[in-house]
Amino acid sequence: MQARAIVRDIGMSPRKMRAVVNSIRGERVEAALGALKLMPKKAAGIIVKALESAAANAEDKSGGEIDVDKLRIASIQVNNGKIIKRWMPRAMGRANRVNHRTSHLVVVVSDED
Repeated sequence: MQARAIVRDIGMSPRKMRAVVNSIRGERVEAALGALKLMPKKAAGIIVKALESAAANAEDKSGGEIDVDKLRIASIQVNNGKIIKRWMPRAMGRANRVNHRTSHLVVVVSDED
């Protein structure tokens, strides 16, 4: 049985989040949570919350029959979100565009190996 958690419009670029996500792909949930809690990255905290939510969704969906220790990350992906465009003043009356990238995170956990 699979359960998922989705976090949309995270204020971080997908490139920075993918660096963290790639290190835990395919791991067991408990091992991934342990590794993420020790990582000094901002993205790790966001991914921890999403992973805990997906595990709780799996437990709720099964009616408490599923063993949370046997859950594995079936898939985890970071997609591009909205790009917030801002302008930064430059010399001689010009301006440069600054793109603030956002991300969408999708975590799917499964008890099947």
